[in-house]
Amino acid sequence: MGVWLRLLVFGGVSLRGCGGACVPLGGSRLLICRRQFSGAESETLKQRRSQIMSRGLPKQKPIEGVKQVIVVASGKGGVGKSTTAVNLALALAANELSKAVGLLDVDVYGPSIPKMMNLKGNPELSQSNLMRPLLNYGIACMSMGFLVEETAPLVWRGLMVMSAIEKLLRQVDWGQLDYLVVDMPPGTGDVQLSVSQNIPISGAVIVSTPQDIALMDAHRGAEMFRKVHVPVLGLVQNMSVFQCPKCKHKTHIFGADGARRLARTLDLDILGDIPLHLNIREASDTGQPIVFSQPESDESSL
Repeated sequence: MGVWLRLLVFGGVSLRGCGGACVPLGGSRLLICRRQFSGAESETLKQRRSQIMSRGLPKQKPIEGVKQVIVVASGKGGVGKSTTAVNLALALAANELSKAVGLLDVDVYGPSIPKMMNLKGNPELSQSNLMRPLLNYGIACMSMGFLVEETAPLVWRGLMVMSAIEKLLRQVDWGQLDYLVVDMPPGTGDVQLSVSQNIPISGAVIVSTPQDIALMDAHRGAEMFRKVHVPVLGLVQNMSVFQCPKCKHKTHIFGADGARRLARTLDLDILGDIPLHLNIREASDTGQPIVFSQPESDESSL
């Protein structure tokens, strides 16, 4: 589970002036006074500006019982973000058996975690009326997919989505977790901003294929996290190469080393290269993630 384990390494202004100066304005006079501020007054001014700039932004509040939050994101859908999130959570649990790990799926419109973790059913409620995560492979999981029918589309406007995200963040009884891995939706919209601004995040992992179209959105995703002051831990290059199982010839279906070039541009690390492999796809579709079901396989040790 080499590539999955590599993901674990997270790695005064002074104002001077003279006396008042009179400036004629429309027949009247406007008195402009310039004053010299002391160091204390200058610091007060800075604090006041900071308060004004922060108005309207939610105050970050940790999720109760959770020590570290790691978000797995991508700009483009279909690049293997959820597969990466699931296997990262399992690798964390396998690497540190004493650590408790959770997996939160905030991809409201397209939840994948229930199928990938082979989980069905509705969460039970605790005595304090909080939802209890479903458990499999030693990972506590919560997803909108547990709350709606599997094939039911969520035709929701923004306010309803934000209400659902708030419930997933604040109304789940996680117990005590060392790590919570969050599977984010694609893009850089309301959900990403809401999660990033409401809870402290230890770091973000960006997943992309080497294809130029995917890399453009991955670049946007990384810049968004920087704007909201979330550390970007690095990039995962998924579906990096396909090797024919018969002749062993390697083909770069989505291009070669695109994510590596983007990582250099952004001054980020490449956390791993994951090939396009049948075993990874089959393991995800059957609800038996590769890190759990085939821990000694080549695909798990990449």
